[in-house]
Amino acid sequence: MTLQLTGIWRYPVKSCRGEELTAARVEPWGLAGDRRWMIVDGAGKAVTAREFPRLLLVTPQLNGGDTITLAAPDLPDLTIPVPDGADLVPVSVWASDLSAAPAPASAAEWLTKVVGVPVRLVYLDDPTRRPANPDYSLDGDRVSFADGYPLLLATEESLAAVNGWIAEGTKADEGPIPMRRFRPSVVVSGAAAWAEDKWRRVRIGPVTFRNAKGCDRCVLTTIDPDTAVKHHEPLFALARHRRWDQKVWFGVNLIPDNPGPDAVIRQGDPVEILE
Repeated sequence: MTLQLTGIWRYPVKSCRGEELTAARVEPWGLAGDRRWMIVDGAGKAVTAREFPRLLLVTPQLNGGDTITLAAPDLPDLTIPVPDGADLVPVSVWASDLSAAPAPASAAEWLTKVVGVPVRLVYLDDPTRRPANPDYSLDGDRVSFADGYPLLLATEESLAAVNGWIAEGTKADEGPIPMRRFRPSVVVSGAAAWAEDKWRRVRIGPVTFRNAKGCDRCVLTTIDPDTAVKHHEPLFALARHRRWDQKVWFGVNLIPDNPGPDAVIRQGDPVEILE
C-alpha cells in the first residue's frame, strides 16, 4: 500500500473559502496561516457558515503576513492590516473562551454587508492561548480558531465511498460532491476507504501526527461552497452508513508532534502509517 499526500488546504478566515496549496509549514496549532481569523457577533461568539452560508463565498487572501484581502460577490475587495495585539477583546469558539485582536471597523462594516447582521472580525495574534480539547490531547497541544484540532485528514477513497452511497440514494442528483465540502487540511490517497479510522500515528513528509479522534460532521458539509445553497447530502448518506454515538463521521483530526520551521509538507509527499 503506497500512500501519498494529494491535497493541502488552508482556510485563513474560519468558515470562509479555503485555498489549495502546494506546500505548507506545520505549526503547533495547524498549518501556517490557517484559521487565525474569525468572525464574531457583538458578544464575541463565533459566527460560522452553518448559520450564514454566504460566508463560504468570501475569499480571503493572505498578503505576506502584513495584510489580508477579503473578496466577495457584489462588494469591492477590502484589504486590512493584521492587528498587532495591542488591543484585545474576549471571544468564544465552542467551549473555548480566549482573547483576540479586533480588526479595523472597516472589516466589520464589510462583513456585516455579507451576512446581513452586525458582525466583527478578530485575529488570533497569540495562538498559544487556546488549548486543544483536553479529552483527546496532551497538555501542551494548541489549536487556532479551527473547530477543535490543528488539522483534519481525509482520504480520496473515503470520499469516493460517500459519493457511491449518494448515487444509490434518494438524493442522487446532489452528487458527486467535491472534497471541498468536508474542508480538510490534508488529503491522502492510496488507502482503502475508511482505513484512516484506525490510524493512530502517521508521518506526512517530515512531520509526525497523532490521530486525536474521528471528525463528526455537521450541516456545513451540505452547503455548496460555490453557490452557498444548502442540500441534503452528504449527511443523508453518512447517516445510513457512518452513524454512531448519535453523530455521523468523515475524516480524522490530527495533532502534530514535531512542528516547526522545517516542518513543511508538500503535495506528493509520502504518507507512512506508524501505528
